[in-house]
Amino acid sequence: MIAKPSYQQSKNALVLTGGGARAAYQVGVLSAIAKYVPRHHASPFPIICGTSAGAINSTALACYASCFHLAIKKLEWVWNNLSTNRIYYSDPVRVFGHLINGALANFQADYANKKAHSLLNSTPLRNLLDEVIDFRRIDVNIMKGYLKGISVTASSYSSGDSVSFYQSQSSIAPWYREKRYGKPTQLSAEHLMASAAIPLVFPSIKIKKEHYGDGSIHQLSPLSPAIHLGGEKLFIVGVEQPQEPLHSKENNPHPPTTATIAGHLLDGIFSDTLQSDLERMKRINKTVSLIPKEVRTQNKGLKNIDSMLINPSQDFNALAVEHFAELPLSLRILLRSIGISNDSESSLISYILFEKNYCKRLIKLGFEDAMEQETQIREFLNLK
Repeated sequence: MIAKPSYQQSKNALVLTGGGARAAYQVGVLSAIAKYVPRHHASPFPIICGTSAGAINSTALACYASCFHLAIKKLEWVWNNLSTNRIYYSDPVRVFGHLINGALANFQADYANKKAHSLLNSTPLRNLLDEVIDFRRIDVNIMKGYLKGISVTASSYSSGDSVSFYQSQSSIAPWYREKRYGKPTQLSAEHLMASAAIPLVFPSIKIKKEHYGDGSIHQLSPLSPAIHLGGEKLFIVGVEQPQEPLHSKENNPHPPTTATIAGHLLDGIFSDTLQSDLERMKRINKTVSLIPKEVRTQNKGLKNIDSMLINPSQDFNALAVEHFAELPLSLRILLRSIGISNDSESSLISYILFEKNYCKRLIKLGFEDAMEQETQIREFLNLK
């Protein structure tokens, strides 16, 4: 019998941000938290929200919400045994064939059935998701009370909206805000593929009549889905790296390359909006605290939202460069053709390097960062 601890009735919400291969760091943080949770106990996060690669980790956790240790073991196994060819094609024929087919498609007539263009072909990722994630378990965990809700966010290229596809208890109603909304649905591999479709790197995904890409693109309020699903204590695992000293950036006399600029754009997509949303939430909390308690009690929308954020203590880019040679030769040639090498400043490598040694380094880093904050995490999640 799986135990339902007291924190299962809490309003703890887990928020996992995007970042491609960087999401391995999230697994390390969660692995440390598993050390604080008794064996055979349910997840300390009845509400789980994910974006991009974080959506994949979130869904895996939701599938095994009844036993947190089992969920973490399965996640660790996948990431510890990962390779690039499980995420996207990396052999020469399909790498360059995909690019050639994309170029030729530009000459197709408008009435032709065109496929989405991208730098890499992510078909293997869909096969991996079908292999390791049993979406049927989500409804079971919701019905048994181990899970209140899960959200997967994608960006609509058709409307420009941020769409949070969610599966939850029936009491949670859809929400509609400017340029973002929540849509109840039965989650599938297509939703995860859409959420994790890094712009330009992976192809967009069509769901019904709309084309979707990485959930971080239009996500102006990454904390919103967790709050709408009922979360009042948000535990967030980010991917923002420690800032380099300013003098180290001034030593390079050359202008940024296209690859460097692309890396900065990805960093902005995956990190900047989270910090802005956290600042906004703190200001709202301060305003709410000034409202009389009896007024707040009458209006359920006026409530304080607590948060705890864990970011990596080391530079992902530096770690990725150390493992650049582990990428298949065809990928290294492709990356060099756009100005990315083992001494490149571009952070793009850290997003697409899905080799197991690099992933293991990030898992270890996440574990160590979380263990250093054990006391704070235990108190925040009420893990005694």
